[in-house]
Amino acid sequence: MRTLRRDFPLHLMLVPGVILTLIYAYGPMAGIIMAFQNFEPLSGFFKSKWVGFDNFTYVFHLPDFNQVLWNTLLISLFKMILFLLVPLILALLLNEITKKWFSSLIQSSIFLPFFLSWTVLGGVIIELFSLNGPVNGLISLMGLKPILFMLNNDWFRGIIIGSDVWKGMGYNMIIMLAAITGINMSLYEAAEVDGGGKWKQMLHITLPGIAPMLILLGVLSLGNILNAGFEQILLMYNPTVYQGSDIIDTFVYRLGMFSQQFGPAAAVGLFKSIISLGLVSISYYAAYKYNNYRIF
Repeated sequence: MRTLRRDFPLHLMLVPGVILTLIYAYGPMAGIIMAFQNFEPLSGFFKSKWVGFDNFTYVFHLPDFNQVLWNTLLISLFKMILFLLVPLILALLLNEITKKWFSSLIQSSIFLPFFLSWTVLGGVIIELFSLNGPVNGLISLMGLKPILFMLNNDWFRGIIIGSDVWKGMGYNMIIMLAAITGINMSLYEAAEVDGGGKWKQMLHITLPGIAPMLILLGVLSLGNILNAGFEQILLMYNPTVYQGSDIIDTFVYRLGMFSQQFGPAAAVGLFKSIISLGLVSISYYAAYKYNNYRIF
């Protein structure tokens, strides 16, 4: 009670945030009941017909569901790998730059796209890879036929993965650079005395030194394996590339908003949420177990 009285002003400051969280984060969870109903907006939650697990059975037997799940896993997996690999390479290269002003310039340039929304970047990418865009202009100059990047499933999936990595790689790069700066410089001095070059220093000092951070970032990204980038794909895709880029989130959006199948859409959303909850729990437990990382 003494501690509570002492910290009471701090607890009081939390009240608005707690209220907003309850309203906007936990309140909408009541809509989960739609996954077990033949939901009709005019009837509401209490008068809509209860159908049990019929919505789940219906969704799992849709011909597109397996492809949607495969697209989600494939896109997310490539993003997870590249979100670690690309920033790692950039961080190792920037760490070797001796000119501080040049290093800062490169860091700022790489980090800049992180602050731009997909509304802006999506339009830029669509223009770049359109039939009459700069990329096809360069292809034509080389004497090759233009490519319909935004209408080809294979090309479009690569653009989705590559553009997302380009947008977010600066964030992980800064984290890895911070981890590199935390390595004891005497280790590098000792390696130079022993005749170890830059390559061996990177293999035997830098990489082992930032390995815990790499493991932590990799483990924590496991919880987002079913989040393949709803906003990005929604703004850039079209019916022609549904087969290669339609993910769970966009599938739920189209099922609920366009087809008015609110019950099945809620069922897919609940299925994803349960899987994501399990993966997040496993990832945070692993982060705590092997890297002593904890939220609270």
